[in-house]
Amino acid sequence: MQKARTLFFTGPRQIEVCETNLPAIRPDEALVETVISAVSTGTEMLIYRGQFPRDLVDSRDDVSSALHYPLAYGYACVGIIRETGQAVNKEWLDRLVFSFQPHTSHFVAGINALIPIPNPIPAEAACFLANMETAVNLVQDAAPILGERALVLGQGVIGLLAAALLGEFPLEALVSADHFALRRSVSPAHHSLDSSSANFHAQARTLLEPGADLTLECTGNPSALNDAIALTAFSGRVLIGSWYGQKQTAIDLGGAFHRSRIKVISSQVSTIAPELSGRWDKTRRFHVAWNALERIQPQKWITHRFPIGEAGQAFELLDKSPQETIQIVFDYTQ
Repeated sequence: MQKARTLFFTGPRQIEVCETNLPAIRPDEALVETVISAVSTGTEMLIYRGQFPRDLVDSRDDVSSALHYPLAYGYACVGIIRETGQAVNKEWLDRLVFSFQPHTSHFVAGINALIPIPNPIPAEAACFLANMETAVNLVQDAAPILGERALVLGQGVIGLLAAALLGEFPLEALVSADHFALRRSVSPAHHSLDSSSANFHAQARTLLEPGADLTLECTGNPSALNDAIALTAFSGRVLIGSWYGQKQTAIDLGGAFHRSRIKVISSQVSTIAPELSGRWDKTRRFHVAWNALERIQPQKWITHRFPIGEAGQAFELLDKSPQETIQIVFDYTQ
């Protein structure tokens, strides 16, 4: 029987890598040997820290189960098809594919749940597909206009990808902000500011005078919404790409916001905006995401590679020293 090594979150700040038995391959399924998987510094850290709502249903694609410990989680696996079921065309064998799977060395999945990776995109770039799709969705929801001024709060992977996509538009100004110098140093924005600086707001207002037409909130910190509202111009848009889990904070809606006509919009990748869904589906959005991966080459933002057996060290690093990281991946070839 084929076995796999799978990462499980077993409690707050508790991780185990367990050997599990894989099911027999059904006629329409394939066995995939994972090459690389990417860690989500947003969602997975909420799970690692125990900050996720227990009654939440994760409805991404065909996954539908309440989140609770012990939990195998992750959604950015790239691997090679090693075996196929009888009903699967043998041309799939040895193909490099992406799948929304937890961190695991091997997995069995329906062939329709596997996304072929187009040439010449390497595995290290392909593991960013889920995050790139999220960034594409965020920018589509933001709908930037020629000559606008844009602000991206947070330069984690989603923020970096969103800034890179916005940088391809003819904007008047593109400013990003983050607490960590490493992330600011690689930001594709025209200017990247220290959001922990005492004069952050003054610097941002100078660069975005009289304010941002659109602000993307990608920090994962709900208090950043106050920065977003304060730095967005009259009738501007604030797009929330973060998932805050159980984190809460007081939001100042009693000052200038009341007269500002600012639009606060949630943006989440599992659906497509109704105004686009008549012409857009996930296949078309994936096509855009693949092309963007080829152009932007986000693998340059991989700062750490760990074997799956050292997963605990990877999450401890993210938890205690996030300023040292951008993207962490598990390398199953080590």
